[in-house]
Amino acid sequence: MAKVYQSACPLNCWDSCGFHVTIEENKVIKVDGDPAHPITKGKICGRGRMLETRTNSPQRLLYPLKKINGEFQQISWKQALDEISNKLKDIKETYGSKAVFHSHDYANNGILKNLDQRFFNCYGGVTEIVGSLCWGAGIEAQGWDFGEAWSHEPNDVLNSKNIVIWGRNVTRTNMHFFEKLQEAKKQGAKVFVIDPIYNATAKMADEYISIKPGMDGLLAAGIMKEILRLSLEDRKFIDSFTYGFDDVLVLLNGITLEKLSKMTEVPIEVMTRLAKVFADKPTAVFMGLGMQRYENGGNSVRLIDALVAISGNIGIAGGGANYANRQVGQSFAFDELTLADRKQQHRQFPIMKQAEEILTAKNPAIQMIVVTCGNPLTQVPDSNTVSKAFASVPTLVVIEQFMTDTAKLADYVLPTTTVFEEEDFYYSSMYHHYVNYGPKLVDAPGEAKSDLWIWTQLAERLGFGEEFHLTRDQFFAMALKPLEEKGITIEKLKEEQTVELPVKMIPWQDRKFKTPSGKFEFTSTLERLKGNSGLLKLSVPDESKWSNPDLANRYPYQLLTIHPLRSNHSQNYQVWKQTPKLKVEVAQNIATHLQLEEGDYVRIWNDRGEVKGYVSILQKSHPNVINIDEGIWKEFGGSVNNLTSSRPSDNELGSTLYDCLVNIGKIN
Repeated sequence: MAKVYQSACPLNCWDSCGFHVTIEENKVIKVDGDPAHPITKGKICGRGRMLETRTNSPQRLLYPLKKINGEFQQISWKQALDEISNKLKDIKETYGSKAVFHSHDYANNGILKNLDQRFFNCYGGVTEIVGSLCWGAGIEAQGWDFGEAWSHEPNDVLNSKNIVIWGRNVTRTNMHFFEKLQEAKKQGAKVFVIDPIYNATAKMADEYISIKPGMDGLLAAGIMKEILRLSLEDRKFIDSFTYGFDDVLVLLNGITLEKLSKMTEVPIEVMTRLAKVFADKPTAVFMGLGMQRYENGGNSVRLIDALVAISGNIGIAGGGANYANRQVGQSFAFDELTLADRKQQHRQFPIMKQAEEILTAKNPAIQMIVVTCGNPLTQVPDSNTVSKAFASVPTLVVIEQFMTDTAKLADYVLPTTTVFEEEDFYYSSMYHHYVNYGPKLVDAPGEAKSDLWIWTQLAERLGFGEEFHLTRDQFFAMALKPLEEKGITIEKLKEEQTVELPVKMIPWQDRKFKTPSGKFEFTSTLERLKGNSGLLKLSVPDESKWSNPDLANRYPYQLLTIHPLRSNHSQNYQVWKQTPKLKVEVAQNIATHLQLEEGDYVRIWNDRGEVKGYVSILQKSHPNVINIDEGIWKEFGGSVNNLTSSRPSDNELGSTLYDCLVNIGKIN
């Protein structure tokens, strides 16, 4: 007889939904939303519903695999674990533990997915990834400005008079926030969308502002100039709670509004109108993650932060420079969970440049790569170099549910469980501040094992098994230890299913910032202490006519690689009912100029590589823009990262995935 259980979504997503999962005869039958969840209230997206398809897919990896003479052969868990652990022993003794590279991303938000770090720290410390493909530049930028990247709680948007959605299509990436926008609009709030593409969020806005990709910071500078010209700035906030404002004045006085309008391709009258919007407080800004995926990405976020500060919208209900909410993840005891103090040595490779670093690493060279919670051959920029790097290493171990592009290259593939086959709890640090419990509901198929089981078995073989002689409940209690005094325990979480974390609902309301000066910093003293200027800049993307005109002549079109609608990054393409095709969305002016029509087969290329796909004409977008959704596998025409650059952002901690010029041509 079918029974419905409460559960939670594990996906790396803004919404972190509550689930109702129907189970019958040890099988997941259906995934629905949990009406009792305080934020998601019973509504979930197609990606969440597809977790049933993922769990039951006949394409699931069921047994450990070893590549022998270029072909995968099924082996026993004992053989796989013995051989991998022996290789780890030999590598540590011969080269040192840093000869192992751990590639970890965010395919699953379960708290126990961090135990891979516990394993590698106990092993002695390895070569790790630093930075983020996703949000790294913006996180670092807000750290310079505020001292942390914190956002307002979801319901605070109902206090806003004006709401600016900047580079963020919430209908695709944050559906429950979209519902909040609709509610706020019914109460009288005005919604403004700034984006290169006229997306579904823009359709519900009171005004859509089309902007040239990568020029968001310059638009913020133009709006600030108009705020100051019209004397609309919040002088009390600036004088009492900020540092470095005179540097901003020097910066803005060094460029004309006409030049900023020309570079952003936004009319001056729009900047003037937005200046009045920001001054008509409270005005909230909600930034997406795309605008900081450029060489100038960190600076762009800093200029938007500065705009919010100058207009006095920091620390007030209905305001905020909302980008991420790291205080959610800061609720947990990660150092204790991961045993960070056990590493004896370690080395860091920037996530964007990991391929180049692997290829050139010395003292020691990389001897083994272990991939967890990710598919780097599809997701990391400059896929051709990534493939070359991962193929160059003697041993590649991938823990996976499906035969991804990365798994296909591996020497060992270890099959792991899905969300409904293991117990964990989940949270998101991008939108709301609730943690969700997910029980084990069904048995895993074949011989698929949880990540925790795999780490425990390897730890036993390597001599530190005692560090994994804990139950899941003991690990949960360890992670929740900082919250015990607030009454939040694993027992409470299991009983209530969803628990609210103690966060500041309106960050910086006390005007006490976490910067060295204790103020909001237009000029970063933290960066000055490191020997840098710390100043805001009027910087532009590396691949643009303003910084590289010769490149722009050869590759006149800007490529965006936004998140897909029906897959969480690269996770779901293989389980679609219809075989995926690489869709190339082009601006109308490109289609007209090149005489492209819907469905035409085209080639998109630059100096890094090429992809081929089928044209879809954008009904409304900024001129000269092309979009190809990220994540699509090689067998379906990808990866779009054949085209993207591995350069880091200006502050070294973000990617430049959107800082990408291409050309396009029809294939007859």
